[in-house]
Amino acid sequence: MANSGKKVLLAAPRGYCAGVERAVDTVEQVLQRKGAPIYVRKEIVHNRHVVETLQERGVIFVEENDEVPEGSTVVFSAHGVAPVVHEEAAERRLEAIDATCPLVTKVHNEAKRFAREGYRILLIGHEGHEEVIGTSGEAPDHITIVDGPEHARTVEIDDEKIAWLSQTTLSVDETLETVAVLRERFPQLIDPPSDDICYATQNRQEAVKVLAPRCDLLIVVGSLNSSNSVRLVEVGLQAGARDAVRVDNAGELDESRLAGVENVGVTSGASVPEVLVREVLAWLAERGYSDVETVKTTEETLTFALPKELRAPRA
Repeated sequence: MANSGKKVLLAAPRGYCAGVERAVDTVEQVLQRKGAPIYVRKEIVHNRHVVETLQERGVIFVEENDEVPEGSTVVFSAHGVAPVVHEEAAERRLEAIDATCPLVTKVHNEAKRFAREGYRILLIGHEGHEEVIGTSGEAPDHITIVDGPEHARTVEIDDEKIAWLSQTTLSVDETLETVAVLRERFPQLIDPPSDDICYATQNRQEAVKVLAPRCDLLIVVGSLNSSNSVRLVEVGLQAGARDAVRVDNAGELDESRLAGVENVGVTSGASVPEVLVREVLAWLAERGYSDVETVKTTEETLTFALPKELRAPRA
């Protein structure tokens, strides 16, 4: 019974959110109906395993529309695109299927409304992230990107009417800190009509906050370019985990990290298939961590309909 103290704390919810599931299902449905090859602009979701698996099935990932042969089918990723991307697709006679997460579309619509009403929009998010690029493209003359609390302390704004929006995959706590700095500097700042950080991002962070104080090591499964996965590592450390690491899969785990570790927390980002978590659990079980306790903080039931082009016609 020497290993009886070893335990895995498995976060729930974790893994795929409704927007990611919709996006991946969209590509699979298009593959089934059209046959390979089909084209996807950018990574459909930020997960290496998902992208590589789809590539093996005949999906070609491109950076821009001009890499897609004229008249072909192209799917736009879950992160959203600027209006100019739709225009470029039309010029090339591409059949464009938009897999943008509906929660990202909500932020796009908020940006358009605030711009119509003459607001300067402070978009809280990471410069260069695909979602931020897409949202900014809805109202480029009205949007200023604010990349975290430190940037909020120095950004210069002369407008009288100011509103804020945010990337959907940020740390909730850091976003609130950024907003607090902005509100102190610009008391006229207007809030979005509802939270922009998506329910899944918030739920996964809350689950990590609950289990982190019990963790000697927190393992977050997710790719480096997945903003919400990277944030989970930060949230875990801030919430009390002694150590935390992000890995794409079990093959990236380092056994030396288990020295002196009894409780291992495991979670995954919103674009991570469950098979990768199961592989991590198997890796841990082989090293004596076979006792798994699920730490559940909420139940997720939200689903999104597929893009209109893929929905079955009504009777």
